[in-house]
Amino acid sequence: MTRIPHDVDTDYYALADFLSEEDRDLVERVRSFVRSDLAPVINDYWEQAQFPHALLPAFVKTGVVGTTVRGYGAPGLNRFQAGLVAMELSRGDGSFNTVNAVQSGLVMGTIDRFGDDEQKARWLPALARMEKLGAFGLTEPLHGSDSVRLETTARRSGDGYLLSGAKRWIGMGDIADVVIIWARDESDGKVRGFVVEETDGRYPDGFEAAPILGKIGKRAIPQADITLDDVFVPAGDRLAHANSFRDVSAVLSATRSTVAWEALGHATAAYEIAARYAQTREQFGRPIASFQLVQHKLAKMLAELTSMQLMCFRSATLQDDGRFSNAQASLLKMHVCDKARDLCREARDMLGGNGLLLENDVARHLTDMEVVHTYEGTDSIQSLIVGRDITGIAAFA
Repeated sequence: MTRIPHDVDTDYYALADFLSEEDRDLVERVRSFVRSDLAPVINDYWEQAQFPHALLPAFVKTGVVGTTVRGYGAPGLNRFQAGLVAMELSRGDGSFNTVNAVQSGLVMGTIDRFGDDEQKARWLPALARMEKLGAFGLTEPLHGSDSVRLETTARRSGDGYLLSGAKRWIGMGDIADVVIIWARDESDGKVRGFVVEETDGRYPDGFEAAPILGKIGKRAIPQADITLDDVFVPAGDRLAHANSFRDVSAVLSATRSTVAWEALGHATAAYEIAARYAQTREQFGRPIASFQLVQHKLAKMLAELTSMQLMCFRSATLQDDGRFSNAQASLLKMHVCDKARDLCREARDMLGGNGLLLENDVARHLTDMEVVHTYEGTDSIQSLIVGRDITGIAAFA
């Protein structure tokens, strides 16, 4: 006889009480998309390492593309709402959440923050409708954690610039229509943002992008190697108000908290999977949930999940109030991603051999969390940013 599992409560401290009707409607729209469109097919896309183009029209209908961008077809969500979107999407799948994070946060957010009115009007509406896809080119083959030392250069040439260098791990970099490239201006050494745009299905001469193969996580979104060999960019495609690496840092600080919400989504899904499985999987003649060891593990997992929720909720409030520092963002990303990875690992272990099967979802959340733990600043780098804030001493350049 199959046992009907007890309801799994992932909101132990009733944080849903703080959601407005607008927040609840937003959550339901995203959950409906995940439930009806994303969840039934994502394992196939993930296993085949294919980008889910077919899901984009349904996703656009949720009205969340662009998240915090106001106008131009974007919804103008607050940071708390953007976090809820990230949590619900990654609760379904991490690859698709990264699609939205790149499109809405890194690309549209950068253009909205640093573009002039003409640039915003030119690019944001099509990006909000996902008629165009975007990519954010910062990380380089030799510069990840020390991206401030980027070596890609921009050299003035006639009525534009020539970009030369290389980028690595660029989400959607080989399928994007609009690629933001951060480069060092040879004239003054300042880091500036440039938009490389595909025209009639072709990138400009000298621009090459190839997907990175063999990934163990985030397999349904491509990351690309990009090479730039004197790629010409018109002067009007240089982001008007991006003039230093501080501007890059401002974008990353704004999106770093959303990465923590993504980790929370993975952890929530993994906990739900483990708690339901423990109630239905029988060994030694009874459900494994009846063993003290398993109940202890579930209780510890719920405690960690609740602490992550509290940090994410509070951080979003501070961010919306304009009181959220870079160090606070780093503490959030460091702690939540670390605990979410541990929780996903514990959940996978609780499923035993069945946890290795893609059909049970938990392995996908675990390997995707390995990616989340790394991008937008590793655990080590985040700890050093917090350590500098604690001591006033910088342990890195």
